[in-house]
Amino acid sequence: MTLKRMDNVGIVVDDLDATIVFFRELGLDLEGRAMVEGEWAGRVTGLDDQRVEIAMMRTPDGHGRLELSRFLSPPAVADHRNAPVNALGYLRVMFAVDDIDETLERLRKRGAQLVGEVVQYQDAYRLCYIRGPGGILIGLAQELK
Repeated sequence: MTLKRMDNVGIVVDDLDATIVFFRELGLDLEGRAMVEGEWAGRVTGLDDQRVEIAMMRTPDGHGRLELSRFLSPPAVADHRNAPVNALGYLRVMFAVDDIDETLERLRKRGAQLVGEVVQYQDAYRLCYIRGPGGILIGLAQELK
């Protein structure tokens, strides 16, 4: 049996609407929204009486997805948004963009803040990290031709 693909990356957020708007501005498409609740959901996650509003966002190429989740119950219990980039665990999602400066300009209007600075790695990439809605850490990479 072989791995078929990575299906999605899950991100827990506190403001689902603002996060959807932000990722739409970045260029992702909203596939749909749903409420996830019931006995079956708690069996998957180990959380009894869970009630979660989710939104599935898809990259333009159709291959990558983000599952944004806002927990109504039980409430979120930990906050890793201000962890430094060398913290253990999942850290960030990196997106390839055509023009990093133009992307930053658009996302700043939606509250994005540059973490460090835009840097160039050899003659291959321009890279940066930004904080999006609720402090979500996002990487941007522009391939240089």
